[in-house]
Amino acid sequence: MQNSINSIINAEFLHEDVQCKKLNGYENVNYKLDLQDETYVLKTYQHSEELEALLGAENRLLKHLQEPPSADFPMPITLQRGTYLQKQASEGNHQMYRILSYLQGQFLGDVSHDELLFSSLGHFLAQLDIKLKSFQDSIYEARTFQWDLQHLPLNDPYIEDIDDPHNRNIVRYFFLQYKQHVQPLRYSLRKQIIHNDANEWNVLTQNGKVSGLIDFGDVCYSYLINELAVALIYACYDKEDPLQWSQYIIQGYHEVLPLEEKELEVLYYLMAARLCISVCNSAHAKTLDPNNTYTSVSEKPAWQMLHKWLSISPIKAENAFRKAAGFAEKKAPELLATIDERNKHISRIYSTSYNEPIHMASAAFQYMYDVDGNTFLDAYNNIPHVGHSHPKVVAAGQQQMAILNTNTRYLYTQLAGYVTDLQKTFPPSLTKVFLVNSGSAASDLAMRLAQMHTGRSSVMVMELGYHGNTQIAIDISDYKFDNPKGTGKKNHILKTEVPDLYKGRYGKETPNAGSRYGKDAVALIENSNMPIGAFIAEPILGCAGQVPLPPGYLQEVYPAIRKQGGVCISDEVQTGFGRLGDYFWGFEAQGVVPDIVILGKPIANGHPMGAVVCTDEVADSFEKGVEFFSSFGGNPVSCTIAKTVLDVIKEEHLQTHAKEVGDYYQKRLRELQVRYPCIGDVRGMGLFIGVEIVKDHSKTPDPALARFVKNQLRDQHILISTDGRYDNILKSKPPLCFNKANVETVVTAIDKLLHTHYMKE
Repeated sequence: MQNSINSIINAEFLHEDVQCKKLNGYENVNYKLDLQDETYVLKTYQHSEELEALLGAENRLLKHLQEPPSADFPMPITLQRGTYLQKQASEGNHQMYRILSYLQGQFLGDVSHDELLFSSLGHFLAQLDIKLKSFQDSIYEARTFQWDLQHLPLNDPYIEDIDDPHNRNIVRYFFLQYKQHVQPLRYSLRKQIIHNDANEWNVLTQNGKVSGLIDFGDVCYSYLINELAVALIYACYDKEDPLQWSQYIIQGYHEVLPLEEKELEVLYYLMAARLCISVCNSAHAKTLDPNNTYTSVSEKPAWQMLHKWLSISPIKAENAFRKAAGFAEKKAPELLATIDERNKHISRIYSTSYNEPIHMASAAFQYMYDVDGNTFLDAYNNIPHVGHSHPKVVAAGQQQMAILNTNTRYLYTQLAGYVTDLQKTFPPSLTKVFLVNSGSAASDLAMRLAQMHTGRSSVMVMELGYHGNTQIAIDISDYKFDNPKGTGKKNHILKTEVPDLYKGRYGKETPNAGSRYGKDAVALIENSNMPIGAFIAEPILGCAGQVPLPPGYLQEVYPAIRKQGGVCISDEVQTGFGRLGDYFWGFEAQGVVPDIVILGKPIANGHPMGAVVCTDEVADSFEKGVEFFSSFGGNPVSCTIAKTVLDVIKEEHLQTHAKEVGDYYQKRLRELQVRYPCIGDVRGMGLFIGVEIVKDHSKTPDPALARFVKNQLRDQHILISTDGRYDNILKSKPPLCFNKANVETVVTAIDKLLHTHYMKE
């Protein structure tokens, strides 16, 4: 290669003393050539007909930018043979080379940044685009390549090259958002030839202003707004507040070349698209050449920026961009008016969370975005199990909905495919699956199954247990029927106490506390004047305040239920699908196998679905009765979505993640417990956690302080909730993509709130 370079230098610079220095390059090899009076750049390429045509177009573009003459851009230098591009064969390779003028200045990536510099970048790019508007070239207009944002889908095959499965799905999410928000406007956005790569190592500065731009290898005919999208990402990726820094550039650009509102509507998604293209190509380049560090040099900051971008509301970003360009911010509906409109048509019995309800607009993974542009960290909603708007789940539902959606009276592969995968997560005795529309419907069906199998309607339930909103489900939910507004316990219901190790009769210090609670429940069964047909309990009692059944409890109760002919039901609506970390299903923590299991909430990531899983014997008994049919239960769309949820749990290792993050979460909360006597107990498993708030140095519930913490966190854009008999337990059960950094956000906020609380006393 060096011989080839020497021959080029000798051919083009006769009798000149030339100093040659190799420069960094992405796909081609470049050299800085220092002569006595001039400095040039020698650019070399592997020959191809397509690249030769493209370089010819680039030379024409650079000459266009020299009219009038300008020192802002490289100028093609005429070679000895009177051309701007020369081919040569050397060492068995066919090469091309050309020479450009060398621009003086410091790279944007090497200088300190301020508002004036960023504003000048906006000015510079706008002036460039005005010049390029009058340039036309069929080579560029026909160019289709992966670095052009309008051709984002070309990068789709590279997503699989990303090592981390969660990161892969973040990229898929932004691909989906591009399809949702950008593609519908693709024919109305302004298009022209643009530079398309104003990154920090292509932008030159002098005296605190942008002075030049190099590397025109990514020029394309594309959306005009893409020029800004690319520049904004590279200028702001390392900024704590990228929106503020973006505003300086946008304002500068808009002053010279006015932007259109529709361009600002899609800018957030185009910036995300550029980051996605960057990480996709870095990942793909590593598969081709693992030793090429240059191709992945920007990968880490790109990922950091992409994660930060996910935490920024699209509405907030658009309003920041609009403000920079002098457009009015988009106004959200007035909250009181929204509430009034809701109450006109929806009964007030539908409750809302928090003193001030939140009007949500969209959500992504562990974040929710309201109509005012605020981002909420969701430490509360366990229904979007694998994350809000998870792209694989969304895409699966969309695709299946476009093909077939019917009921179980017909045959389709999605039904058997899903229940086969689901059954594999259960012990061998649990073989039959019934699919319905919700956890409540599943509880209702489970009671019917139990009654058909045992011939009994009597049920033993847990104090403060909750199992759904149907009449049968309410009848077995002490949390509902024992409410002051409830209808009271029915005669066929037997209620046993919550085995609470914090404030119950047996505490954590009591040996074999779980077994002792279990024996008390067995005594209740034996003393009952009616044989029990079914016993239903959650492995961790959610509405009781995230109270786990203590070890050994079900090992006492289940045999006693079965001994007198009853069946055992585990309500896994909140605890299932790996949320508990150590176990995929909550009953596994007790070392037992139920006869019937109830599933809901996370089963389809928010799509309305539920299931009952039971033994062959229970199913056989039910088959002796009337036909069972559910219009929507087990339809192809629901099955496809639910199967994808199982796939994502496995792909992203979410059960292991729930274990690691949940253990860390409880550790950090227990550190607060040592410092603040109002934290009476920290309990739970995996990402299903309760924090009991009490009067200092007592076990007396303090619901006022719990509500204060909940609502103050809401005002800081963190979502948790409260529950328990006295509504004094903070509960956190976030999507399983919740991470340790999110834990720190929540715990730090609680720490500050409690510190302030005690300072006031």
